[in-house]
Amino acid sequence: MAEIPAETDDELLLRMRSGDEQAFTALYRRRQAAIYRFALHMSSSAATAEDVIQEVFLALIRDDCGYDPERGTLAGYLFGIARKLLLRQLERRRADVALEAGEEDSVLPERAAGPDPLAALTRKEGIAALRRAVETLPPRYREVVALCDLEEVDYAEAAFVLGCPVGTVRSRLHRARALLLEKLHQDRHPRLDALDPARSLI
Repeated sequence: MAEIPAETDDELLLRMRSGDEQAFTALYRRRQAAIYRFALHMSSSAATAEDVIQEVFLALIRDDCGYDPERGTLAGYLFGIARKLLLRQLERRRADVALEAGEEDSVLPERAAGPDPLAALTRKEGIAALRRAVETLPPRYREVVALCDLEEVDYAEAAFVLGCPVGTVRSRLHRARALLLEKLHQDRHPRLDALDPARSLI
């Protein structure tokens, strides 16, 4: 028996526009998790990510939401709304960037650990270090890492979300990865960087 192909985002949106609540639910379930993770990586706050999700889908419900399938995908459009909301919040809270202690451990549930508790602990520490490093990136680098590396959005869609050429996405991603490597190196070898003043200026 042939499998019935899943409805596209645009088909679900058309049904949703005609008042079909199940279509909205299906669209929400399909896109909510990725946008939540993006908002979480950008804001480092589960509460902010939840607020962004609500705002994004409330915007989609409005008749004049502005989505145009000729300009890009619905997923890209939703990421774009989330990005605008997050950039507004970052502007408002620019002075208050400190990460609350303990929040990073409770934000994302870890996958079930294997039988080796030391390996699980090492992995958890590595993930926490990477999260902290991503949080230190300037917003223009953090968003490209969150989209392309963490959410695996392709360069063309990321360019649509960010409103810039694909080449800019590539160059920002290259710079962001270099900054992340440098930050992770500094975290692992703080004494070496303290002894070599030239390194700390990189």
